[in-house]
Amino acid sequence: MAKSQTKYVDGYLLVVPKSSVDQYRKMAREGAEMWMKHGALSYRECMGDDLNPDMGEFKFLPFSKLAKMKPDETVWFSYIEYKSKAHRDQVNKKVMKGMEEYAKEHPDHMKDMPWDMKKFSYGGFTVEVAND
Repeated sequence: MAKSQTKYVDGYLLVVPKSSVDQYRKMAREGAEMWMKHGALSYRECMGDDLNPDMGEFKFLPFSKLAKMKPDETVWFSYIEYKSKAHRDQVNKKVMKGMEEYAKEHPDHMKDMPWDMKKFSYGGFTVEVAND
């Protein structure tokens, strides 16, 4: 089995109104292009499909409740993979610079975010177990 190159992951959990999914997908594709261009190992955007699965007697907090999702919303789990935390910091520095330049050229682009920033969560994670 090959050893995973990924050692660090940025993870995101966000809520997107169903009416804004196409707009979010467009932004996500732009984000994927930007992160990959600057060295991320992979970029994934995952839209919730089975947010209240039946696990029998095993009880847990579903993503839909954790995110306080409304019926007209969906939850996205997204992640970007890196070689290390230092690699993540290098990539993100380049991405942020690229976003600043883009924002100067397109000042209204980030005006209406297609997700609820009050239901947005982000964090960096070390990869402890990987089976690539």
